[in-house]
Amino acid sequence: MTEYRFHLQKYRPGSKTVCPECGRKACFTRYIDEAGEISFPNSVGMCDHINSCGYHYTPKEYFRDNPAVKERLNGQERFGGTPIAARPPARALPEQKPRISFLPSDWVEQSMRRYDINPLYRYFTKVMGKENVDKLFSLYRVGTSKMWGGATVFWQTDRDGNVRAGKIMGYDAESGHRVKEPFNQVNWVHSVRKMPDFRMKQCFFGEHLLSDTSSTISSNPVAIVESEKTALIAAHFIPDFTWLATGGTHGCFNREAIQVLEGREVILFPDLKATDEWRQRLPMLESVCRRTTCSDLLERIATDEQRSQGLDIADFLLMEDTPQMILARMIECNPVLQTFIDTFGLELVDAGRAE
Repeated sequence: MTEYRFHLQKYRPGSKTVCPECGRKACFTRYIDEAGEISFPNSVGMCDHINSCGYHYTPKEYFRDNPAVKERLNGQERFGGTPIAARPPARALPEQKPRISFLPSDWVEQSMRRYDINPLYRYFTKVMGKENVDKLFSLYRVGTSKMWGGATVFWQTDRDGNVRAGKIMGYDAESGHRVKEPFNQVNWVHSVRKMPDFRMKQCFFGEHLLSDTSSTISSNPVAIVESEKTALIAAHFIPDFTWLATGGTHGCFNREAIQVLEGREVILFPDLKATDEWRQRLPMLESVCRRTTCSDLLERIATDEQRSQGLDIADFLLMEDTPQMILARMIECNPVLQTFIDTFGLELVDAGRAE
């Protein structure tokens, strides 16, 4: 017998269920009471996908959110009454939803600096130019972490301005690709800060833009992609949409999270190889959104090799060199060129806009 009364159920075929957070099957382990007196609801447990989902609702949090249950349990233990699961009260109290934890907003502000050591920022400046990247990072509230020499922090801020989570990811400054060797550089701010009993409830990356009434961005049609990096790139090249990211194939893509899209026009841009899976989400979205579609543009234009690589819309947008990328390579070959540009205050002109 385990030394803990409340513990995760031991694995056996069929014991793992659907995660209440990310909706994936056979990845959720429930907590059980070794004494057999408590029958926890299906939401009390832990998801296997620690990085992409992170759902973990413990018995301690359940008792805190449902004090009446804890009080009845204490009474049972004091007076040796009938096990609580065998004889419920005459009028059961409504079960409270697990509370949502938030991060301090000033952490976001403190992170929005030291972009000079942020590899993703440095890569983006070669692609879009510093001024454009500064605007993007400010708009989407992207930060810099001390981890891994300046990893990027993608803050998830909900429509009400609450900071739900901070995902820390390492990137290569030259290629802009994620660092996965010798280990996958991804973590969460609440884990790094060792916040006790943190109850993460993810929202869309960029969700706070839906309530930004200071510009037209809040009224734009909404485009949803998987990766936060992709949302930033697409927002630069195709600004007529408000770009959001799910934070993963599943991420926050669930019935509760999509409620913020009520009445919106929404278009999905899945990665290659994920189109069929995302199409299956359309009925869920159609029950909330004014209109929704799933783009098959990438599937129609991709080669077999590109499909095997699972490219996304950002990969296609970056396939041709931008003027900023060409200038960055020229400066790399001849650093004196940067001094010349700074001395005379020269600016790169977009030929298409100049006409």
